[in-house]
Amino acid sequence: MKKVLFMVNRDFVLYNFRIELVEALLEENYEVYICLPPGEKVEQMKKMGCKFIPVTIDKRGTNPFRDVKLVKEYKKIFRKIQPDMILMYTTKVNIYAGILAGKMKIPYLMNISGLGTAVEYESLLQKFMIFLYKMAAKKAQCLFFQNKENQEFFHKHKMFQGKEVLLPGSGVNIKRFSLMEYPKETDGIHFLFIARVIKEKGIEEYLAAAKTIKAEYPSAFFHVLGPCDGEYEDILKEYEERNIIQYHGMVQDTREYLVKSHCTIHPTFYPEGMSNVCLESAACGRPVITTDRSGCRETVEDGVTGYVFPQRDTEALIGKVREFLKLSYEEKKKMGLAGREKMVAEFDRGIVVEEYRKLM
Repeated sequence: MKKVLFMVNRDFVLYNFRIELVEALLEENYEVYICLPPGEKVEQMKKMGCKFIPVTIDKRGTNPFRDVKLVKEYKKIFRKIQPDMILMYTTKVNIYAGILAGKMKIPYLMNISGLGTAVEYESLLQKFMIFLYKMAAKKAQCLFFQNKENQEFFHKHKMFQGKEVLLPGSGVNIKRFSLMEYPKETDGIHFLFIARVIKEKGIEEYLAAAKTIKAEYPSAFFHVLGPCDGEYEDILKEYEERNIIQYHGMVQDTREYLVKSHCTIHPTFYPEGMSNVCLESAACGRPVITTDRSGCRETVEDGVTGYVFPQRDTEALIGKVREFLKLSYEEKKKMGLAGREKMVAEFDRGIVVEEYRKLM
């Protein structure tokens, strides 16, 4: 029985976006190990047949000297398990696990699911991160990219020379996120913001748009779904008290809100691989308004399945929301159906699973 080791920084990253690949490998009689910090989804994966190896990861820390303990943990894990293949995701895991696996001559596949702010923006830290990524990717059997911009960044900086595959992000499970009936407009038109409530996800642009549109269209309702890191708690509370938004906090299943919504607004300027928010919303038949940046623009056909607008441009976002509101009910519904068709044709998660299986 061959051993495969999945390495990620959070349990939901594996469970929500890669569980179909885990299932496929278990069905093919691989011995599947999952190495990640403890989380709510771990027990479910253990019940499936996965073997859990807990680690502690400082997910947002950028000081490699603080991660010496993590590197030592990884080394012990590799020696103990002796995996036939390692599948790694997210920047910090990619770098440390990739460098170690290369030195220990263990085959590994690396998934570039967004560059992160430390890599995307020019600085001394960026140069250091590029150097680390070159070391980490050097001996990978394959690099999986989730968008062309990330792939071109690696080419520009000569970070990898070897086999590479461009994936449609993490894909979307089109059965789980199935086509939903488009809701009537008898109780207003409902917009969703689904993301961590941080500046880089565009929460400020969303709140500003909600404030303007709500004054013009009292029957428009703006919802916010996602954990708040603290900085925006008072602002969200104030906007709720003024009936501009409704804040629902961290939500386990976004489908409960997608079923009642008419459109998802994703005004992010965060350097992500491919927006799962856009993919899941469109798969359910919901139009999407998002930014014209890599990882978002690929998910929308402008004017057909939704709209794109320049990142960090609040006025442009407001203009697109107004444009959407002026559409008839049937035009909005048609836009959602076109989005669903795009997801089925281009972003089915089965495409991603098959690419991994071929290489495995």
